[in-house]
Amino acid sequence: MRLRWPTLCKYAVPWLLLATTLVGGKKNPDEVTQILALPKDPPPVAVGETRKLVFHLSPLSGKGLLSQQTRDALKAILKINGGAQVIHLRAFVAGSGDIRRVPQIVSEVFTEKKLPLPSVSVVLAGALPLENAQVLIESVSMGRKDAGQGGLDFIVGEEAVDKDPAAPVAPLLKRAVDSLASKMKGTALRVSCFVTAPPNAPEFSAIVSAKFGSAPATLVMAQRGAYQAMAMCEGVSRASAAGPERLAFSGTRVAFGSAEKDMALAFQRLDRDFAEAGASPASLIYTNLYPVSSQIGALARKLRVADSPVSVMAFEGVASNDAGFAVGAVAAVK
Repeated sequence: MRLRWPTLCKYAVPWLLLATTLVGGKKNPDEVTQILALPKDPPPVAVGETRKLVFHLSPLSGKGLLSQQTRDALKAILKINGGAQVIHLRAFVAGSGDIRRVPQIVSEVFTEKKLPLPSVSVVLAGALPLENAQVLIESVSMGRKDAGQGGLDFIVGEEAVDKDPAAPVAPLLKRAVDSLASKMKGTALRVSCFVTAPPNAPEFSAIVSAKFGSAPATLVMAQRGAYQAMAMCEGVSRASAAGPERLAFSGTRVAFGSAEKDMALAFQRLDRDFAEAGASPASLIYTNLYPVSSQIGALARKLRVADSPVSVMAFEGVASNDAGFAVGAVAAVK
């Protein structure tokens, strides 16, 4: 008996479907294409309990490019702080790497480890005190135990300046360290110094340890080709008097341009970030301005009226080629 085509299809198709199912089996859920979520941006502001805050510094490394060095620095910080929650990171980047990658890598590393994201400040420096080193990261973490009973003092020393750009930087650095030490009444928790000449690490360590002992100490050449020689130091110390119970640390906000309106907009954005975290402009404790020139820095400092200390140091660049400066700050939270 000859079967017609419609009749053949009627009996053959079900058998073909059954055979396909038996051969292929059930679809493995792992074979389904998955779309990975992009890492979140670090928060504009992160808050920590003042009495538990501790400060660390990543070791320098000359191995690999910026991405590898950043990951290695973050791994080292997480090991040094014993797994404590990181509240804020400040990264100084040297070399030709894209500094915008640093916050992205921070997000990737912390997301992989399922850790809360810290706020991140990042600026482009002239040089670091190790050949081929491209990143140096300062961290603020919240330990499990009280680190001290008092509040925190954020201090900026006086600039030490020589109009001759070729003047030796060591005497200027010593003057800057002495200035910071004279203002620091409590135990030093971190010291950060910026110079306009290639940094000499052994010389710096000797000068700083004589005044501040074993406190983590940052040395960065802020800008190449400065028109005058200069050194400036800032620091954090444990105060004897009680302070605010919580502190908010912001990431850097960039002024896209160098006109007054551009600067004012950057400050407004920073203030809004703090307001959303429960802080107000009146509660600012410390402000860092990172201008790309001393002239822009002077104008930005004039516009930023604050009763609290303001650190101003010209750096090689910030996270935008069109930017005039970046700004970050610390504020008390109600």
